[in-house]
Amino acid sequence: MHTDRGQTLLAIARAAIAEQLGVPAPSFNAAQWLEEPGATFVTLTCAGALRGCIGSLVAHRPLRADVESNAFAAAFSDPRFAPLSAREYRELEVEVSLLSPMQPFTVESETHALTLLRPGIDGMLLEYGRQRGTFLPQVWEQLPEPRAFLTHLKQKAGLPADFWAQEVRLSRYTVTKWRESEFVTS
Repeated sequence: MHTDRGQTLLAIARAAIAEQLGVPAPSFNAAQWLEEPGATFVTLTCAGALRGCIGSLVAHRPLRADVESNAFAAAFSDPRFAPLSAREYRELEVEVSLLSPMQPFTVESETHALTLLRPGIDGMLLEYGRQRGTFLPQVWEQLPEPRAFLTHLKQKAGLPADFWAQEVRLSRYTVTKWRESEFVTS
């Protein structure tokens, strides 16, 4: 069941990008579960390098609409990259991550947070005033050590690497993710 859902979500993401580029889009079956609220991130890579990643942290619209919107934004509106071209589309790999609800991550200090982090499992949202940053659990693949993970997350939020204050708010979440290459048959 999860595999079928993953293939459907990947097809929805790719179709949203293909439609904008005017190239043939994959088909998918509409299903009732796609109308339930869902929060997703869509990550795009070309030749193994990040090409776009946009998502929602909270389920605020139907799952299908969330995937379509985030896929479009990852391809054409990620401020780190130029809009995706039709040439790049052919080399694109799509990954969809379905987020669990956010759970408050109450800690007494940064050291306490480091002891409670679950490498490879936790996605993390860090907030301090108007500063905010998140890392999907997949980021543990590049930053497997909790201190490095948290340091880079603070920097992503626009804070100094050595920053900590009692007002820092942390929330964690997990994801179920699907990557197109997982479904390629030889």
